[in-house]
Amino acid sequence: MTISVGFTTAEIREFVHEYQLLPHGTKGAWLAERGLSYDMVRRWRSTVFEGDLDRGLVPRESRAMAVPQDKRTAFEKERAQERAAQEAEVKKLTARIKELEDTNTALGKAIGLLHAMNEQEPTAPPTTTAPSDSSTTRMP
Repeated sequence: MTISVGFTTAEIREFVHEYQLLPHGTKGAWLAERGLSYDMVRRWRSTVFEGDLDRGLVPRESRAMAVPQDKRTAFEKERAQERAAQEAEVKKLTARIKELEDTNTALGKAIGLLHAMNEQEPTAPPTTTAPSDSSTTRMP
């Protein structure tokens, strides 16, 4: 039996993470907003903390399992590291985008200057006439 049809393992992990961070008294409203039942989230939570989510299997025990605090803490630390890595990557990519936009602006200005310089030059080179013989008669 799979853990849940219609949800990816990443979505389930995110749901469990959000649920764990909610203060007492707000979890019922959160479940209602997403159309989830407490039993479903409880099953997901035990699956995430027991490490069977990646295999897509529900833990064998049918009774409600208390999740040890150290597993919750490890889960939260892992999520915090993932978030920090993602934020660092976003900052790095944002800086790269800014750098490329600045380069693009500089190149646009350079091209504009080249066009302006080209407009100031004459369009055709001046024509010169071949030197002609100024004498009409030749002496032998």
